[in-house]
Amino acid sequence: MYIRKKRRMMAEINVVPYIDVMLVLLIIFMVTTPMLTQGVKVELPKSSAEPLEQMTDGKTPLVATVDSAGLYYFEKDAETHGPYTSAELVVEVASWLSIEPGTQVIVKGDHTVSYDAVIRLINVLKNAGAPSVGLMTDPGEGN
Repeated sequence: MYIRKKRRMMAEINVVPYIDVMLVLLIIFMVTTPMLTQGVKVELPKSSAEPLEQMTDGKTPLVATVDSAGLYYFEKDAETHGPYTSAELVVEVASWLSIEPGTQVIVKGDHTVSYDAVIRLINVLKNAGAPSVGLMTDPGEGN
């Protein structure tokens, strides 16, 4: 005589298709995320920053300044040049960066200058070919 076995229902979920979907979504997000970032790339100084001579591998940085009147200056090798308009500053900074590529560019602004004036200076420096721009601050109360 033939005995029939009862089969129980299997209550497991096959997760392999879900893992495939998750990996596809992960790849999509990894590819699209860098395209979503916009704006000016700014390297903010750390509170425990090293002196500039050690940070720039022997090269003195190019320091661009905007004063309280909104005029632009730049300093290279302890020599201040300016005042400049934004168009003149682009030409001067681009010529310095063509002579010494990879030179660190730092923005120094008067504390009374508006945020708009500092952003305009950063945009001028980016148009001149600066690969990255740092902000200079005085150590003090905000430290």
